[in-house]
Amino acid sequence: MKTLPTLGLRHVALNVPDPQRAKEFYCRVLQMQVEWEPDPDNIYLTSGGLDNLAIHRAAPEVNLDGLDRLDHLGFALPTMEAVDQWYAWIQKQPDAKIVKEPKTHRDGARSFYFQDPDRVVTQMIFHPPIAARESK
Repeated sequence: MKTLPTLGLRHVALNVPDPQRAKEFYCRVLQMQVEWEPDPDNIYLTSGGLDNLAIHRAAPEVNLDGLDRLDHLGFALPTMEAVDQWYAWIQKQPDAKIVKEPKTHRDGARSFYFQDPDRVVTQMIFHPPIAARESK
């Protein structure tokens, strides 16, 4: 197998009951900054561009006491093309299940999602701010 590089684990997404309260907490306590807030239910924070914490309003059926609190992990990728290369690789893995096909998002990111055998969801993502900072 040809080695497929990542920029590391740079993204975690949480399901919370009150995204605005979570935003206030992480900004105050961990001194994170808002990177993007497309609406009151979805907020993306950063500690300076090399990481990304997504906060999402939990759907009513989400069990906030269990695994559902963690929405997904995200591995940053250096290019949009790397997303498709990783997608091709993950598709060949018998114990990985594709959850969402590759997609280009509103903010210019591109990603797909898969589950591991324990149903933990991982997103492989080209995130422009992380990729730009990493290339410096």
